[in-house]
Amino acid sequence: MINFFDISYLTFGNQRQKNTYSLLKEYRIIDLLAEFDPILVGTIPIEIDIENSDIDIVCFAPDRHRFSEILNLHFSYFDHFNLSHNSKFEAVKANFYIDGQEVEIFGQGIPTTEQNGYKHMLIEYQLLIQYGSDFRNKVINLKKQGYKTEPAFAALLGLSGDPYEALLSL
Repeated sequence: MINFFDISYLTFGNQRQKNTYSLLKEYRIIDLLAEFDPILVGTIPIEIDIENSDIDIVCFAPDRHRFSEILNLHFSYFDHFNLSHNSKFEAVKANFYIDGQEVEIFGQGIPTTEQNGYKHMLIEYQLLIQYGSDFRNKVINLKKQGYKTEPAFAALLGLSGDPYEALLSL
């Protein structure tokens, strides 16, 4: 099992993972977010990313105002920086580009290990181990056709209903 709390696992991965590790280290992104218990999630850690996949980081941000201040302080000078608030999830999200790579930082008042982004990644990781490389390739192919990650998994597994909720039930 990968220790997703320590991004050094990326140094042993594919080229995209190594590039992600270098970017996160060079710009000290994880260090700058340390007080928010950041975890790299999404498709890159589990090797199902496609060309336009972004670097996704979830954070524990019980104080959304403080979190917004930190995001503005450290990341607002990057290309296409956008800070948004989602009242439905009581979350703050920053999107920006570094060296042509999109980064998304998402924070909400839920510990990172309890956030859906982290839970989805762990479930998807286990499914990829269970079903192997052919299944992985099918997920990637669906993503290249425009599917989001969770709907791609749900389609391949024959899950009905909301794909995000269906994955959490596994």
